[in-house]
Amino acid sequence: MFCSKKKPLEVERVVKANDREYNEKFQYADNRIHTSKYNILTFLPINLFEQFQRVANAYFLSLLILQLIPEISSLSWFTTIVPLVLVITMTAVKDATDDYFRHKSDNQVNNRQSEVLIGNNLQKEKWMNVKVGDIIKLENNQFIAADLLLLSSSEPHGLCYIETAELDGETNLKVRHALSVTSVLGEDISRLAKFDGLVVCEAPNNKLDKFMGVLSWKDSKHSLNNEKIILRGCVLRNTSWCFGMVIFAGPDTKLMQNSGKTKFKRTSIDRLMNTLVLWIFGFLVCLGIILAIGNSIWENQVGDQFRTFLFWNEEEKNSLFSGFLTFWSYIIILNTVVPISLYVSVEVIRLGHSYFINWDRKMYYSERATPAEARTTTLNEELGQIEYVFSDKTGTLTQNIMTFKKCSINGRIYGEVDDDMDQKPNIIKKKKPMNFSVNPQGDKTFQFSDHCLMESIRLGDPKVHEFLRLLALCHTVMSEENSAGQLTYQVQSPDEGALVTAARNLGFIFKSRTPETITIEELGTLVTYQLLAFLDFNNIRKRMSVIVRNPEGQIKLYSKGADTILFEKLHPSNEDLLTLTSDHISEFAGEGLRTLAIAYRDLDDEYFKEWQKMLEDANAAAHEQGNRIAGLYEEIEKDLMLLGATAVEDKLQEGVIETVTSLLLANVKIWILTGDKQETAINIGYACNMLTDDMNEVFIIAGNSAEEVREELRKAKENMFGQNRSPSNGHVVFEKQQQLELEPVVEETITGDYALIINGHSLAHALESDVKNDLLELACMCKTVVCCRVTPLQKAQVVELVKKHRSAVTLAIGDGANDVSMIKSAHIGIGISGQEGLQAVLASDYSFAQFRYLQRLLLVHGRWSYFRMCKFLCYFFYKNFAFTLVHFWFGFFCGFSAQTVYDQWFITLFNIVYTSLPVLAMGIFDQDVSDQNSMDHPQLYKPGQLNLLFNKRKFFICMAHGIYTSFALFFIPYGAFYNTAGDDGQHIADYQSFAVTMATSLVIVVSVQIALDTSYWTVINHVFIWGSIATYFSILFTMHSNGMFGIFPKQFPFVGNAHHSLTQKCIWLVILLTTVASVIPVLAFRFLKVDLFPTLSDQIRQWQKAQRKARPQQSQRPQTRRSSSRRSGYAFAHQEGYGELITSGKNMRAKNLPPASGLEKTLSNSTSWIENLCKKTTDTVSSFNHTKTVKL
Repeated sequence: MFCSKKKPLEVERVVKANDREYNEKFQYADNRIHTSKYNILTFLPINLFEQFQRVANAYFLSLLILQLIPEISSLSWFTTIVPLVLVITMTAVKDATDDYFRHKSDNQVNNRQSEVLIGNNLQKEKWMNVKVGDIIKLENNQFIAADLLLLSSSEPHGLCYIETAELDGETNLKVRHALSVTSVLGEDISRLAKFDGLVVCEAPNNKLDKFMGVLSWKDSKHSLNNEKIILRGCVLRNTSWCFGMVIFAGPDTKLMQNSGKTKFKRTSIDRLMNTLVLWIFGFLVCLGIILAIGNSIWENQVGDQFRTFLFWNEEEKNSLFSGFLTFWSYIIILNTVVPISLYVSVEVIRLGHSYFINWDRKMYYSERATPAEARTTTLNEELGQIEYVFSDKTGTLTQNIMTFKKCSINGRIYGEVDDDMDQKPNIIKKKKPMNFSVNPQGDKTFQFSDHCLMESIRLGDPKVHEFLRLLALCHTVMSEENSAGQLTYQVQSPDEGALVTAARNLGFIFKSRTPETITIEELGTLVTYQLLAFLDFNNIRKRMSVIVRNPEGQIKLYSKGADTILFEKLHPSNEDLLTLTSDHISEFAGEGLRTLAIAYRDLDDEYFKEWQKMLEDANAAAHEQGNRIAGLYEEIEKDLMLLGATAVEDKLQEGVIETVTSLLLANVKIWILTGDKQETAINIGYACNMLTDDMNEVFIIAGNSAEEVREELRKAKENMFGQNRSPSNGHVVFEKQQQLELEPVVEETITGDYALIINGHSLAHALESDVKNDLLELACMCKTVVCCRVTPLQKAQVVELVKKHRSAVTLAIGDGANDVSMIKSAHIGIGISGQEGLQAVLASDYSFAQFRYLQRLLLVHGRWSYFRMCKFLCYFFYKNFAFTLVHFWFGFFCGFSAQTVYDQWFITLFNIVYTSLPVLAMGIFDQDVSDQNSMDHPQLYKPGQLNLLFNKRKFFICMAHGIYTSFALFFIPYGAFYNTAGDDGQHIADYQSFAVTMATSLVIVVSVQIALDTSYWTVINHVFIWGSIATYFSILFTMHSNGMFGIFPKQFPFVGNAHHSLTQKCIWLVILLTTVASVIPVLAFRFLKVDLFPTLSDQIRQWQKAQRKARPQQSQRPQTRRSSSRRSGYAFAHQEGYGELITSGKNMRAKNLPPASGLEKTLSNSTSWIENLCKKTTDTVSSFNHTKTVKL
């Protein structure tokens, strides 16, 4: 297998149905997917390569090699190899564990079951065993296993409905239809087994909206396009079953082609530590050179006096060679400035932080029993430094649930309305929801709060009836009865479903349709309308219309669409109503609701027949057919009579607004990257408060060429700078700000809030090399950026653009397979474990169930992780400089002989035993403010973004602090011991007593220092800090005891020294003086800093101490009313082509044919429920009016 030929580059794909032997010769990939990084064979080499990319690991390996040379090593080799092997093993185990879970997730997907046609039977097969050319059967609500050519389905004419939310974020259903020659195969297994068609098509690529190929079968060829293909990641909807032939499998599917590769991610602190290790190594080289020069001079001037005594030969008198050996000896001795235990401690701290995320009950979603999960343990502190969040929209910010909230009919608003104007404008009058339980055909989940609407229906208001009649007639919804006899709707877009359901619950029930008729039930009476024409929706018209003939013979045109378009088509007599309805739509849009205008027109019989004849001619035209049809649509859709407007809420996930507001206050910039349409994305932007009417301007980039896009970007920047030059702003902005390096300066001079909206086709041009700098400069000066209609690959390109040119920490969050490439590209990838499958979660670094948990993940866990890691590193470098540089000072008094000042066992145990646990406790448990205060004060997050808590400046401060402490640790005992006698009159300035005194002083000083650094005390902190001091003394007295010396005389030469030294008062006075001298300057500096220049964290910590009582209630977010600017809230997630499907009858079932006549019969049970509902409504309205009268 190792000698197999490399697979040739694929130019085109040739696939034969039901012939695995034929297809295997092309070496096509199977349907197995891999998101893991390693396998059993590659784990060791790849993991070791990744680990030795860390400069520190390579550095310690070099030191280990040096220590194996006896001429230069004063320390045993095991002092380095044991910790090095330990840290590499721990990291390898952690990486293997992470990858094991990726393998486990992959196996869950690969082991899903599909029905595959093998021979003449359908057999259950795992997804990973599906091969190119296989024919598989799919059932309703199943995920598509591979990219398939649709052969046949349960729907008429081989149609099937798919939901592509995982691919493009759109929740509206899309139609795919099989070729007529294959749709006749149906579900006849014998005929399907004999199908041997040959498909020649394009090679695997990442273009989701394009497919080209040819099917050759039965001596004829049939062209294939995207409408014939259903892609992996889609879900089959409203279709009982379908059969498809596998064209692309596994990594060749368009979904996986858009996924990108798993990247090795490192945090900014990791990268900084790599730089610092190089700097420290350079610092050690300088110290080594100084000491080596000193040794050469000493050997030359003083050492000659010792050579005869040491029996050295004449040829060994070279002082330069002695200095050379001394240089390497000191490099080994001083290497403890960056001990290997640093990396062990970092991994343990990160692991602890990961468990805190996994165990956080406030991030546990009880409805689906889904906890938050840290899928990687190496990126926690990066969560505290996020500057840009790239969010998907569908399923991430929204729930994909549309709700009919309000409507305006004939100038009157129905729904939740504002209270009296003289009262507080932000208070909404909440009315008791209407009771629809008496409606046997109603949707039990529907809620509406205004009883006045039902009263108007009961009183027979013609405008209200016409409004609801339009909602029940003008749509593309299909109806059917389920097994329980309940009426169910197949909706192509959730907006239409909400409107038709509202009409259904209010008494105008859409029952069924044929290509020529629509049957509805109006207040208990069946009425059948003749469907004369269907004027379909598209993105240019932004409206749809139906022309029907009612039982009385009247011809009516009913239309709904964007208010900006529909208002231009109104009859001049609608001017007053237009003004009123326009204000209502602005109010609805200001509340983040999706709006549609509703209008109708009465048509003359003769005029319609003439228009219909012209439409038939246009349909038969060979040239400019589309333009002629569009012109005829425009002609008949005029002089409309306005009925009103609808307002539908695209429900946000719980807590989205609060999360977005909080993150914006934390100076996190949020960009929405969605495959959905522009109007929908803008509407959600307003609903989330990312876009507001208070913004100075919202720039929309919609150019169709690189030049157009560049010009639009230039104009937007001119506009932005122009507004900031105005006298009211008081800022002067210079135009010559071309370089990206100057962007922070430009951003500081921009005042006011701006937003940028850009479409996918414009983004494709903007991402070109000569335009992307302009795009990035403008986007980064905007508060909010919304990218619509973007492909998964474009999402990743936007993230990479910001990563590369802004040097900012990025986070991508999404829930679908279309977000995978974005999640992999960002520094941090978060998958929402929602209802759209597991693809996003599998590729993510962290996962949870709701967008609102992002606030806690960043502001609490991320901030704490960054805060703890920075304090840990500052303290660690400080204590190791203090510990190690004593050797440097000692070198000047020991003839630069590389003699260690401490006992060798103390050097070995200092970082592993004596000081490891206290610093771990601080790194895992410390917190400056509580979690609630972290959430309440998002501004606390900014130090992480600015990298203030640990950077090169902080490192030099820690280094200086450590050098000062080492100076005090060496020279205070040295001065005290100089020509001094002990309590017993004996001289105490011996090497061993000096070493014990310094070691004891060091342990006490660093323990007091960590006690001062600890902000949040737990039992564990107390036990570890004071327990470490006790452990030190226990080990010290044990190693210096007669018993240990008797067993290991060579390893423990300091026999009796601890007892001799530490029983003398002068020694303890020296230790006390050293501790005070080391700590007092730090105490004084910190006291003055907190008192004179307190940070926000200091202020909140003081407030926490002063406020131990119950927290005051948080003020609720006021209801925002954006009525300051005219903005359409129109957003209709609809797709062109459904009108043609309906009028052609291709998606109709024969069993749904309704009676042909008009007023057929009255349903007694329906009358009873509508009468009951009206009676209840009358009582409620009466009581409500009585209450209002009493108030007045």
